[in-house]
Amino acid sequence: MNYSQKTKNILGGLMTLIFCITFSTVFAQNKPSPAKSLEAKADGLTIKMDYSSPAVKERKIWGGLEPYDKVWRAGANNATTFEVDKAVKINGKDLPAGKYSFFIIPKKSGDWTIIFNTVAEQWGAYKYEESKDALRVDVKTEKLGETQERLEYHFDEKSKEVAMVWDKVKVPFKVTL
Repeated sequence: MNYSQKTKNILGGLMTLIFCITFSTVFAQNKPSPAKSLEAKADGLTIKMDYSSPAVKERKIWGGLEPYDKVWRAGANNATTFEVDKAVKINGKDLPAGKYSFFIIPKKSGDWTIIFNTVAEQWGAYKYEESKDALRVDVKTEKLGETQERLEYHFDEKSKEVAMVWDKVKVPFKVTL
């Protein structure tokens, strides 16, 4: 092996090393909307929700990033999923046991609509079909006193309430047997 071949091998190795470091740094970045989940058990019922958690980042969320009167995936990336292992009532309306995609229709005024759709695995709301809805429920929202930076879902065992909180809005609904 002559001098120029050794130089080429060294340069090739260095280029490979630089390439690997660059891409490992890029892929190691925090995701802008990390995957999260909620699992709650109450009265023999298991509730699971999987969602991506976007941040406000000083943006106008309602009527801006998320337009009013449009079906929204209730998170980021894949549509949020809602799963129950028993038939339940959502604000008094029947929902069979199963796994659903979960959507919200934000409104400028009045009640918002929550949707449980039978096509559980969807990317966003791009292929959402109303004809596949298992249940739609209008819910009253609550204004939060402070901004909730990251979208989150919570379950209150005492009130049997699931709530989406993000920005300055809480979207609660009751889940009972």
